[in-house]
Amino acid sequence: MTQFSDALPQLSREVFLTDSGLETELIYNQGVDLQQFAAFPLLDDAEGMRRLRSYFAGHAAVAARADVGFVLESVTWRANSDWGALLGYDTDALDRINRKTIDLLVEVRAERAKANRPYPISGCLGPRDDGYAPGMLMTAEASHAYHRPQIATFADTQADLITAMTLAYPDEAIGIAQAARDVEMPVVLSFTLETDGKLPDGSTLAAAIQIVDDATDAYPAYYMINCAHPSHFASVLDPNAQWTGRIRALRANGSTKSHAELDEATELDSGNPIAFGREHAALRSRFPHLTILGGCCGTDLRHIEQIATTCLGA
Repeated sequence: MTQFSDALPQLSREVFLTDSGLETELIYNQGVDLQQFAAFPLLDDAEGMRRLRSYFAGHAAVAARADVGFVLESVTWRANSDWGALLGYDTDALDRINRKTIDLLVEVRAERAKANRPYPISGCLGPRDDGYAPGMLMTAEASHAYHRPQIATFADTQADLITAMTLAYPDEAIGIAQAARDVEMPVVLSFTLETDGKLPDGSTLAAAIQIVDDATDAYPAYYMINCAHPSHFASVLDPNAQWTGRIRALRANGSTKSHAELDEATELDSGNPIAFGREHAALRSRFPHLTILGGCCGTDLRHIEQIATTCLGA
């Protein structure tokens, strides 16, 4: 039984926080070896579960101090069939792991019941291929068939919504939205952007959102930008355009580096957390509908704390 799937609380005018760059935090700050950049195998390990509980507790505590809601995002960005196969997870194992991640977040939410703020639970999807430079572009129909099993699993849990992150081209997003509509799950679609503010396939953000909305009767609850620094996209957001109003969430990178530079980096570039917070406050002043705020690669608790400080005065 979901709490919020019929009326997502983050669609209000209030600010919600979410977490930061889980994978880079684990790899670079905690020394965890994440094969294929996948965090979900930690769900099968006692020490891994301890790390995940600590991670979510720390981020939820920032939201509690700021007295705002918090979107709990599952650790299943890589838990789809192609990536799962590389890690030894077959269809049944992936179904189990996608259920287990939601069970963990239900427990985290229960521990925060006294906060008296909403904690919607999101089942996270990632792209089938490389989010920065996909070698294979699916049709919308192929994307629908590929992502539907993971989405159907989440629909059979206490997840309140689906969030697909680091999408590089519109057709994959269309298929995900259609599969979510099949099982009556709210869906959030998040595109990643290059330093010029365009998707990796060369699409403009405006065109990508319009293409998806046209193909799905505007089914996505809202859109997000993730895995790009605010300096990469601030100039392409048009305060007078309808498509800009469809974007309600940001999970930005701490670094200003391009995707190619990040791929080649051997050390973590966290950027400047204080500047990161100020950049989000500047975006919020121009686009007050940006109300769901977190981080992506290179970010950690410091960045979320700075968002809380600059955007919420917490």
